[in-house]
Amino acid sequence: MTTRHFTRATALAALAATVAAAAALTGCTGRDPVPAGRPTTAGHPATAAATVIPYELYTHCGIDEALIGSTYFEAETPLSDGSFNPPPGWDNPTQHGTMTLLSPTEAVFTDPKGHEVRFRARKGADDFKHICE
Repeated sequence: MTTRHFTRATALAALAATVAAAAALTGCTGRDPVPAGRPTTAGHPATAAATVIPYELYTHCGIDEALIGSTYFEAETPLSDGSFNPPPGWDNPTQHGTMTLLSPTEAVFTDPKGHEVRFRARKGADDFKHICE
């Protein structure tokens, strides 16, 4: 297995595990993860459609994309140090936080360090735009 495939497989496995764990956590409570009208961890007003899940954001080659369920998202403003690494202050290879699904096409990642990244769904995408090597 090449480094490229190992990195992709590792990233996909981590994302799949995060989504599965989030589904199990939200399914066990029998109620909405974020009640309507309460602020989310990102400080955005929650709506009945908003869902907050624990999320490990892959940051190794910068913050550019996220896979949430089966939908590929891209950062509205990609972040890196200019050399395909996460910017200073971000963990590498992943950053633990939460992903707030505002709608089927909008999401916001936040973490305890105060980072916030807005994502938009990539219509028709069936893979990441690029794979980190």
